[in-house]
Amino acid sequence: MTLVVAALGGNALLRRGEPQTLEAQEANALRACRALAEMAQDHDLVVTHGNGPQVGLAALRSEAGGHHPQPLDVLGAETEGLIGYLLERGLRSVLPGRAVAALLTQVEVDRGDPAFHEPTKPIGPLYDEAAARRIADERGWSIAPDGHGWRRVVPSPSPQGILELEAIRVLVDRGVIPICAGGGGVPVIIDADGRVHGVEGVVDKDATAALLARQLQADLLLLLTDVEGVLVDYGTPAQRLLRHTTPAELRSMGLPAGSMGPKAEACARFVEATGGRAAIGRLRDAVAVARGEAGTQIGALP
Repeated sequence: MTLVVAALGGNALLRRGEPQTLEAQEANALRACRALAEMAQDHDLVVTHGNGPQVGLAALRSEAGGHHPQPLDVLGAETEGLIGYLLERGLRSVLPGRAVAALLTQVEVDRGDPAFHEPTKPIGPLYDEAAARRIADERGWSIAPDGHGWRRVVPSPSPQGILELEAIRVLVDRGVIPICAGGGGVPVIIDADGRVHGVEGVVDKDATAALLARQLQADLLLLLTDVEGVLVDYGTPAQRLLRHTTPAELRSMGLPAGSMGPKAEACARFVEATGGRAAIGRLRDAVAVARGEAGTQIGALP
């Protein structure tokens, strides 16, 4: 069987403009699991997921709750647990009898990563520009444009290692579907004494998915989101889907750092390191994207 690492975007689980409720996330998680179910019957599968909308909402609730808001690593762990639970429940529902396990995952980052001084990762809800600037002034946030609005942005250090990698290997080898590295994993540093400490940031889930796929020697890295793939001439009458490309061409496109850019870079790194194939596409088209029939394909076609 081929091994597929499928990364679900946070916006695929909490859609733009949807009510920010548990019921909406439950429904979207089940929809995501149905999209993955057919693939899981034909391939070994590892599932990762984003948490950008969820961790931003958790941060808002934490700040509203008192004078000691929780740090982002703790909020990341909370949302990884929540989304992992919803996805595990959904996969067990659509794949009865299949072993599934959600694994809280820590990801080592470099304390000296320049990303700590250059926030780029959007989290939380979308605001209009005036509201975003007002809230940023009140709370000391960094903000940036995202689509048709503005969002909070936080540091996104590069993943250096996955602390639970060997546990994930064991699960895959035993035929279990692991749900892991959610939200890019909980960012941690390891001091000289070997102690693990959480840090304030959100690791890009696509970068972690690419690292995980490389270390597991996966055959396919699948980045599933709420858009059909990489779009050329985006926002113009000439807009079109880029159906097949190379790492070099992807990098030459200068895709936005807050949205498609990290996905493109993750795919490029995976293909260059392994010679395998990566693809970006809609979650609802997961099987077609995996077959090379939809989305943007990077590397050799199947």
